Amino acid sequence: MSKSEDQIAKIVEANGASLYGIETVTEFDETIYRVLITKAGGVTLDQCADISNELSPFLDVHPPVSGKYRLEVSSPGIERKLTKPSHFENAIGEKVKIKILGGEKLKGVLKSADDEGIMVTTKQGDESYRYDQLGTVKTYFEW
Repeated sequence: MSKSEDQIAKIVEANGASLYGIETVTEFDETIYRVLITKAGGVTLDQCADISNELSPFLDVHPPVSGKYRLEVSSPGIERKLTKPSHFENAIGEKVKIKILGGEKLKGVLKSADDEGIMVTTKQGDESYRYDQLGTVKTYFEW
């Protein structure tokens, strides 16, 4: 984690949430610096606004990107990418869609996760994968 990310995490944690991730995206020719936060029971709009207001002065002094950008603080959502061991650990019990490196796709329920990999319960039973075997992994919700 960079010095800047570490400071952002501290600001988020001081407001009762956890830093899920940071991404920089371009949408409609606008650069968006997105800070994703989580909290047991979910995050509120007021919490996102409070964190945004505290992050703004810090990012004015330590710009995260060159040029103009818009700061966005939000929850990663009910359907979100899992990229770090902590993401997987916090998603145990949730439904996941997995793209295995090499092209195979599967769906199941995330049964366990640790620093080495994950176990998913699929129609075929429990299947284990190391993180270096995984392509994209996302939680999903059946409406």
